[in-house]
Amino acid sequence: MRPVNLIPPDERRGDSAAMRTGALPYVLIGGLAVALLAVIGLAFTSKQISDHKNEVAQLQQEDQQATARAQSLQAFTTFRTIQESREATVSSLAQSRFDWQRVLNELARVIPSDVWLTQLAGTVNPGVQLNDAPDVGIRSGVPGPALEMVGCAPSQDSVAGFVSDLENIDGVTRVGVQSSERPADDATTGGSSGTTATSASGSSGTTDCRTRDFITKFELVVAFDAVPAPGTATSVPSVPSSVAPTGSQLASDSTSASSGGG
Repeated sequence: MRPVNLIPPDERRGDSAAMRTGALPYVLIGGLAVALLAVIGLAFTSKQISDHKNEVAQLQQEDQQATARAQSLQAFTTFRTIQESREATVSSLAQSRFDWQRVLNELARVIPSDVWLTQLAGTVNPGVQLNDAPDVGIRSGVPGPALEMVGCAPSQDSVAGFVSDLENIDGVTRVGVQSSERPADDATTGGSSGTTATSASGSSGTTDCRTRDFITKFELVVAFDAVPAPGTATSVPSVPSSVAPTGSQLASDSTSASSGGG
């Protein structure tokens, strides 16, 4: 006898039972999965945006801190600039000046008692023009600082000795003699050079220091070729307005002097 299943088909369970809902549950599950992925993606994107905003805020804060620090150090920057300007000014002044005081002090020490000067001038280069300065032609051949001298001595030997003494001055590289002459035997007192001599007091004297037949008049140049003196030494170097003292005045870089004696 064959068994007969009396359970209605819609109540039966098992693999052979008919599906009552169809494919709808799978569609719902797929939709929920898609929605879940969308939510996860949205959350991840929102997190990235939030991280970038936090990074921007941190960078802005660091920029503000750096700006505040730079402003606090501005005073040091200004001080450094002023210091560099002062150093440049001092260097310019040092390079554009010649120590005439030292040279004249040494000249006073080495000049013999029987030699006297009627004209003396010192310039840092041949382009400097001075009033009542001696006109010694060989000065143009000395590009640096030099002394121009006109004077007299009792003999040629005295002139030679004076030249040797001048070479002992610190910084002197050479001494050039343009002339060393005695008056002619029949010349009268006063000579014929036509050069006006100036005494130490500044008054005008005779036209020639050769008041005797044996007196020798010399014209010479003492050169300081090894001493650096730039071309700008004839003018006052510029000083930054922020560091220049009010009412200050820089001295000229050329020196002239005159002395007389017997």
